[in-house]
Amino acid sequence: MSSKPFEFNAANLEAWQKAAVKSAPGGDVNALNWKTPDGITVKPLYTAQDTANLPYVHTLPGFEPFLRGPQATMYAVRPWTIRQYAGFSTAEESNAFYRKALAAGGQGVSVAFDLATHRGYDSDHPRVEGDVGKAGVAIDSVEDMKILFEQIPLDKVSVSMTMNGAVLPVLAGYVIAAEEQGVAQDQLSGTIQNDILKEFMVRNTYIYPPEPSMKIIGDIIEYTAKHMPKFNSISISGYHMQEAGANQALEMAFTLADGKEYVKTAIAKGMDVDGFAGRLSFFWAVGMNFYLEIAKMRAARLLWCRIMKGFNAQNPKSLMLRTHSQTSGWSLTEQDPYNNVVRTTIEAMAAVFGGTQSLHTNSFDEAIALPTEFSSRIARNTQLIIQEETHITSVIDPWAGSYMMESLTQEMADKAWAIIEEVEAMGGMTKAVDSGWAKLKIEAAAAEKQARIDSGKDVIVGVNKYKLGKEDLIETRDIDNVAVREGQIARLKNIKAQRDSAKVQAALEALTASAESGQGNLLDLTIQAMRLRATVGEVSDALEKVFGRHRADTQKVTGVYAAAYDSAEGWEQLQKEIAEFGDQQGRRPRVMIAKLGQDGHDRGAKVVATAYADLGFDVDMGPLFQTPEECARQAIENDVHAVGVSTLAAGHKTLVPAIIAELKKQGADDIIVFVGGVIPRQDYEMLYDAGVKGIYGPGTPIPASAKDVLEQIKKAVA
Repeated sequence: MSSKPFEFNAANLEAWQKAAVKSAPGGDVNALNWKTPDGITVKPLYTAQDTANLPYVHTLPGFEPFLRGPQATMYAVRPWTIRQYAGFSTAEESNAFYRKALAAGGQGVSVAFDLATHRGYDSDHPRVEGDVGKAGVAIDSVEDMKILFEQIPLDKVSVSMTMNGAVLPVLAGYVIAAEEQGVAQDQLSGTIQNDILKEFMVRNTYIYPPEPSMKIIGDIIEYTAKHMPKFNSISISGYHMQEAGANQALEMAFTLADGKEYVKTAIAKGMDVDGFAGRLSFFWAVGMNFYLEIAKMRAARLLWCRIMKGFNAQNPKSLMLRTHSQTSGWSLTEQDPYNNVVRTTIEAMAAVFGGTQSLHTNSFDEAIALPTEFSSRIARNTQLIIQEETHITSVIDPWAGSYMMESLTQEMADKAWAIIEEVEAMGGMTKAVDSGWAKLKIEAAAAEKQARIDSGKDVIVGVNKYKLGKEDLIETRDIDNVAVREGQIARLKNIKAQRDSAKVQAALEALTASAESGQGNLLDLTIQAMRLRATVGEVSDALEKVFGRHRADTQKVTGVYAAAYDSAEGWEQLQKEIAEFGDQQGRRPRVMIAKLGQDGHDRGAKVVATAYADLGFDVDMGPLFQTPEECARQAIENDVHAVGVSTLAAGHKTLVPAIIAELKKQGADDIIVFVGGVIPRQDYEMLYDAGVKGIYGPGTPIPASAKDVLEQIKKAVA
């Protein structure tokens, strides 16, 4: 028996619409549409009509515009590289972790540095007392770097280093550690992040202002193109933008615009575009918007090819967007944390379907503390299972030809391109960043997202729906910050006692002179200084004499959280209570939101400040990188009722008791202190004993924390 093949036409579509109306809410098929945070409408049904006029549906992987992947055979011949982003405590401990990970199936090393290193401070600097070894590994000199890579053959293992602020001494230290291992510079493979524009928008581990920072990037691209042909001179990162709140279209647009700016910088140094562009790489976040993440990665390759053709790049390698990806840290929840294993698996699948070249999967406990070996193994095995058990790697770009995915890819590309054109109209990404416009766009998106979660519009399983009645404690990694710092200080003293101080001083003065004159290559000069055992802090200081240290603007968005929260139950009542407090006390409750130490991750702080202001609090934002003494002084001068400390980098055990002690010392122990962020429940009792009045971990609805803070303020003034 034969039947006619189905032929799609307008009548078929009309028949479907009539059938769908019967089950659609209110009989409206449009009610089934999903409006993404990027402003794209995703329909429940896509047909051949949606792809009929799309220009790139019938392209091939490995060929322009590379929408279907930068390599012709993709994972069918060589799967993506499995990386494990890690670093904690000392170089010795991190080295042991890397070697175990490589032995267990890891295929590259990704180094996380502590915040003191990121910000160009040696471990003995008084400003980093609570930061050494806490959110990454402490590196002060070549000697630390040699220990970090001991028994790891750097001619065979690619190394990715997430470093931007102190990029010169860290990259120099790696180069010299390899040399002293017997590995020449032209044998080194891997990536240095070296993406400073992103730091001014979101992560804030910068040192110098934008203009000299761009000079450093140009020098690194120039040096590595000449001496390190297998090494990626920059990893242009959207990851931290999405982690800070950007939607996928913003992440893609700002990242590609950053890349465009870096290409301009290198060309301005007289470099041929095809001499360096093939070693530029990218770094995406992969969150829980599954379809959007796949479409984003496909669209980004399309747009990067378009951008590089605009620079008249001829080599196909210059036109390819190659990327590392990492599953979201922000999507991980403190509540019901084993759900995070599922989230990470879904995000890893999206990265793979999107065509990533390497991947790091986050561990399920990272919303609480640094990952344990147990949780890291599960994260690593997630990738091994996808590679070895599923046969997903056998097919190149399995989403190709999908009515929905091809349409969504084009819509993502169009949305991002419109933002890129807006940036160009402002004069490029450096100006967009310098003006604060780009940062505020991301912060507005973050506030809107948090409001949707707090109001229940966006479901987070185990947090605002299907919650556990009782949360069990899970084992977490704890770092003895005091012991790590003491060990680093001892090693620093030993290095300084054994080196030729006069030669070191001359090398540092040469760096300063180069920064003043603009002559010479700063990476070349840094390598010379580090060979003589100059330290990370000394190199940074030598440049700071000329460049200065950048100070961020603490402006915040207003009205966004309240608009997205949409007057959910309890919001107006809380606003009323805050207004009544103002009437009774003669002023509104005043709160200062603070970031202590070198933790620049300010998404939480900015969102809380926005929401509290929308509720009716008077809100002051403390500048980034305050010491407890500076924070206490500002709180007293501003006559606040409360200080809220936002912490994401594990410094709370040192810095929070220090701010409470400092307020008391300065005669202001009536100012209450509350804390929010990544804090293991095991630490709650210690913080309460120190005098903290409220602790609000990840997933705490902001209105709930605000109500509690208001009650604590009422008690304090009674």
